[in-house]
Amino acid sequence: MPLVEVKELSKTYGETKAVKRISFEIGEGRCITLLGPNGAGKTTTLRMLAGLLTPTSGNIQFAGATAGADIRSMIGYLPQYPAFYTWMTGKEYLVYVGQLAKLKRAEAAARADELLLAVGLSDSARRRIGGYSGGMKQRLGLAQAMMHRPKLVILDEPVSALDPLGRREVLEMMRKLKAETTILFSTHVLPDAEEITDDLIIMNAGEIVISGSLREIMEQHREPVIRIRGEQSLEHEIAMFSSLTGVELASWKGDYAELRFADLEEGRKALMRHLSDQGIAIRKLELAELTLEDVFMKAVIAG
Repeated sequence: MPLVEVKELSKTYGETKAVKRISFEIGEGRCITLLGPNGAGKTTTLRMLAGLLTPTSGNIQFAGATAGADIRSMIGYLPQYPAFYTWMTGKEYLVYVGQLAKLKRAEAAARADELLLAVGLSDSARRRIGGYSGGMKQRLGLAQAMMHRPKLVILDEPVSALDPLGRREVLEMMRKLKAETTILFSTHVLPDAEEITDDLIIMNAGEIVISGSLREIMEQHREPVIRIRGEQSLEHEIAMFSSLTGVELASWKGDYAELRFADLEEGRKALMRHLSDQGIAIRKLELAELTLEDVFMKAVIAG
């Protein structure tokens, strides 16, 4: 049984349909990424799942929860722009959050120490949050979302405002969280999604256009591609490359030729014969595949 089942979920603001009857499941112990362009309905969906917005229609069912039950104890939430009491220290803030979640003070203090160590902030536990860097604040935000040991942690754009170092720190923390709980997060940084996610949901204009495991989606949309860079420009060879057996399309991309194949094996053999017969000197030849960005762009444009 999945941890969460979402059925026919919708949210309407006046005449605007922000989310349109979407359905999906969240498997326990998985890391799920929610992707989509601005205005796709990602944040609205996350806020409904977190219990911060009431759906216009549809149903969200958590495993083990009765219909209409308060599910907030099952959820940890980090908004895109978290707010902190900057005059508090990191530990004071986590203890405060723990007590709001109905932990006893001693239990909250012990849990705070445990999480500060897990997110690499033990040495800064007694520093005021106002002196934390952006990456430190996001790691503290991850810790607060985990204080009450939720079954699902929801993270809205947890790395979008960070520099490369801060983003790397938060991604490492998310890897650790995967061992403890289920994660649902949204992001615009596609390489991050490709790096740590198990399952993928792509939204566009309030609807789900692609969903499933990352491996299955990449396999389904795979289009084998070979990129070639010659010692001399190969632009004049594009027409010949296009005529080779197994080649679906050949195009010129700045300083290399890109060939897409209907039949990779036949096309590769034909290409190698042509290069050899014509004595074409090659500087670089690489087999590439569509990236998650390619899949995302196809899904959004098609939508």
